[in-house]
Amino acid sequence: MRLIALHATLALTLVCGACTSVETTNPGAIGLDRKQYMSPLVPAGQLEEGARAAYAQVLGKEKQKGTLNRDAKQLARIRRIAQRIIPQVSVFRPDARRWDWQVNLIESDQLNAWAMPGGKIAFYSGIIDKLALTDEEIAAIMGHEIAHALREHSRERASEQVVSSLAITGAALVGSVLTDTDLTGASEATRFVYQTTFGLRHSREHETEADRIGVELAARAGYDPRAAIRVWQKMATATGGKRGGPEFLSTHPSNESRIADLKVYSQKVMPLYRRGSS
Repeated sequence: MRLIALHATLALTLVCGACTSVETTNPGAIGLDRKQYMSPLVPAGQLEEGARAAYAQVLGKEKQKGTLNRDAKQLARIRRIAQRIIPQVSVFRPDARRWDWQVNLIESDQLNAWAMPGGKIAFYSGIIDKLALTDEEIAAIMGHEIAHALREHSRERASEQVVSSLAITGAALVGSVLTDTDLTGASEATRFVYQTTFGLRHSREHETEADRIGVELAARAGYDPRAAIRVWQKMATATGGKRGGPEFLSTHPSNESRIADLKVYSQKVMPLYRRGSS
């Protein structure tokens, strides 16, 4: 265990040293202040280029299946909501206003929606229909997904994965030389320690940040930020409250934690909503 702890410390030190601190967004009214670390091995431009290609591929497959933008009314609805939210992104990062924003609807039973780097958004009909979403609830989900793109969470996760893999492998070699011990098993244990104490924690941080940014974007666009609370109440009902294990081993906060946090932050941005709706 002492070797594993030493090994983990070496790996995490190398991870931190190989990444640089960046400011992807302004703090906004919610007061976002977490420092982010990105690896030069994962350039933002490269990720956006990959997102464009991946998005085109997804749309191409859905078009072939006849499941792309089948419901013209729902498509117009989500695009209308997007047109109100997207101008608000400049509060967090002005350059995002110039992104090539795209919004499309995929016919699927999945309770899903996502936004790729550079503003490529997809909503699945299942999440709208099964949760009977109002416009305000769609805005809450859309704001959340846009927030992931604004904060470059995918780049941050990719940086962690690339650098941690290199660091852990390197630390295993260094540790083997220094201790004259085969640290293959320790390397695997370190990967688990890294994933459960650092990787998963950051995934939960990403979700929480996206929730908080999302309610501010929705409020500034004139949508009641408290709708985000209703979304997760509906989601908890639709999924039977399941979250797939204890929260510390989950990539997402529990529904209970999420709703409690959203109650706090939706109230924090209520003045923005009232100002816009008055």
